[in-house]
Amino acid sequence: MKSALALLVLSILATASFAQEHPAVAALPNSVYIGADGKFESAPDTAVIRFNISVQDDTAQTAYEHASRSAEQVRQVLRANGIETKAANIGFLSVQPVYEWKPKQKVIGYHVTTDVTLKLKDFTKIGPITQQLADANVSETQTLNYTLENIDEAKNKAVEDAYRRARNSAVAFAHASGRTLGELSYASVDTFENQRIPVPRLARAMAAKSEATAPPTEEFTPQNVTVTAHVNALFNLK
Repeated sequence: MKSALALLVLSILATASFAQEHPAVAALPNSVYIGADGKFESAPDTAVIRFNISVQDDTAQTAYEHASRSAEQVRQVLRANGIETKAANIGFLSVQPVYEWKPKQKVIGYHVTTDVTLKLKDFTKIGPITQQLADANVSETQTLNYTLENIDEAKNKAVEDAYRRARNSAVAFAHASGRTLGELSYASVDTFENQRIPVPRLARAMAAKSEATAPPTEEFTPQNVTVTAHVNALFNLK
C-alpha cells in the first residue's frame, strides 16, 4: 500500500513539474519519470583572436590607403608566424565621414574600420601574434577566447553522464518502493555549451610594455570548455 501511495505521489509531482518545463508526456501506470543533469569538461581545441583595424584620415582615399597599409602589416605578422593570410576572416568594412558639429556641421575626416577574426589550433603562436599585432599598432583592441569546435563527442559524453544519473535515481526509487526498474519507454535530451564572453584588452597599451615581458598567456592553461546536458527519462516499473 505504501509503495502504491509513493508511486502515485511521484506521478502527480512529476506530471505537474513536467507540464511547466517539459513537453507533455502522458502519465502511465507503473512508471517513473526522472530528470537529471550531466556534464563533460574538455580542453579547448581552438583559440579565437579578434581585433579591428581602425584608422582616420583627412579624405576617404587617404583613410582607405592607411587601412590598406595596416592590413598589410597584419598579413606580414601572419606570414612571419607561418600562418596563411586566408586563415584570417574579415567580417565587414566601413568607411564613414567624421563630422564637426560646432559652430556648424562639416566633414573633418573619414573613418575606416574593419574587424578580423583569426582561429588558431597551435596555442604556442598566441603570444607572439598578439604581441606583434600590438607592436604594429594597427588595432585599438584585441580579444582572445577559447572554444571547442569538435564538440559532438563532448555532447555525447555529457548526455551519457546525464542518462547515467537519471537511471541511477530511477533505480533508487524503484528499490525504495519495492519494485524493479524496467525498460526505458521515453526520453528527451537537451545539450548546452557554456559560452564565455571574451574581454577586450587594449592593444596599444600592450605595445608600450618592454619587449622582455612575457605575453599575458605565457605558461597559463586555457580554461576547459564545459558541455552540459539534461535528460528526461520515463522508465517502466516491474
